Amino acid sequence: MAGMTEVIEIDPEHPDPAAIARAAARLRAGGLVAFPTETVYGLGVNALDASAVRRLFEAKGRPANDPLIVHISSVQALDQLVSEVPSIVERLAARFWPGPLTLVLPGSHAVPPEVTASLNTIAVRIPAHPVAHALITAVDLPVAAPSANLFSRPSPTRAAHVIEDLRGRIDMVLDAGETAVGVESTVLDVTTDPPTILRPGAVTPEMLREVLGEVGLVARDGGPMRSPGLLDRHYSPRAPLTLYDGPKAVEALLRDAIAAGASGRRVGLLLASGDLDAAAFSRATRDAGTDDRLIIRELGPELPDVARSLYAALRDLDTARVDLIVARAFSQAEGLGIAIADRLRRAAAGRVVHT
Repeated sequence: MAGMTEVIEIDPEHPDPAAIARAAARLRAGGLVAFPTETVYGLGVNALDASAVRRLFEAKGRPANDPLIVHISSVQALDQLVSEVPSIVERLAARFWPGPLTLVLPGSHAVPPEVTASLNTIAVRIPAHPVAHALITAVDLPVAAPSANLFSRPSPTRAAHVIEDLRGRIDMVLDAGETAVGVESTVLDVTTDPPTILRPGAVTPEMLREVLGEVGLVARDGGPMRSPGLLDRHYSPRAPLTLYDGPKAVEALLRDAIAAGASGRRVGLLLASGDLDAAAFSRATRDAGTDDRLIIRELGPELPDVARSLYAALRDLDTARVDLIVARAFSQAEGLGIAIADRLRRAAAGRVVHT
């Protein structure tokens, strides 16, 4: 299905109406258009066009049992997508929409089963990014949009990541620079009592509890996937990633990285700003003869910085052709740390060293 992919640079705050109109026309015609949201870049398609949806799955190499999130421009647009609107949706929408919260709702028969993986529920959100909002408003249709990458790869936070994975497979990319949040939306299932978080994200459990009171956080149970992002291996770089967790995580990670470098392998290190004693690390790598084999990416001092830079760092290390990646775990007790821990655990696919 190789073809030409058109790339249009667009102002993230004041998108050009002519560019938006071209992208909307492409979507209405059954095309695949990548566009920025506040979380990551999405790959959009008319959610009511089953043929176009199947083309999206083919372009990404995405399994058919992985449901899509449908993006809309207003709460009123829910009426054609759902069989009923639970009463708590009004409160959630007032607080978090537009924004990085996806709601799992009772689905209607208007949506092709390809979108919902034949489930009786549908995942919906209203994105906050000006380009996404302008595009969905202009197309005047619900837009199904998973992350704009090859399936299981780190999600794209820059247009260059989309092009790296999908050039020739999709019709158009709207390039509006780097996304702000960096990890995917929180997915909240409101068909359960209490509502349950299926995928953690930037809307944290604490924020949801302020509105709803009780909120559950559920792990994958082996049944049908009611949300994207629930596979045990996901968001993964090409190089195998090992996650180090515990009070001596950084110490163990550095020791093992230096040893791997001394054996001739190129090693990528994912760390927080301030993890390294630069002078001591330089001496250790010089003594081991690994100066040119250890490639460090510091993700930032605070959790929002870590979330924003995580996927780009993983892709950078793949570009550097490292043989393996070692990453330190981040606090997963609360807030955005839960989402970061979830993404790193899935990227590691079970390779976790506890210290």
